[in-house]
Amino acid sequence: MAVAIKVRYFASLKEKLGRDTDRLDFDRVMSVADVWEKVVPAQKMPENTLAAVNMEYVALEHQVNDGDEVAFFPPVTGG
Repeated sequence: MAVAIKVRYFASLKEKLGRDTDRLDFDRVMSVADVWEKVVPAQKMPENTLAAVNMEYVALEHQVNDGDEVAFFPPVTGG
């Protein structure tokens, strides 16, 4: 079962990683947290990072499917 997804990064995450998108191909069930570990193996996910699958916020345990778009957003702060 080959699965391909698009991964997008926004705001300070995009700046920190030096890119705004990745494509990930895998052959097992993965959660959103697993996706981060695969595409950014050298960096732990920043605390309070928000994630969305197909433009809907989800928990990090949410499983991704073929064709999904996974997006990561830094925590929003206000003042």
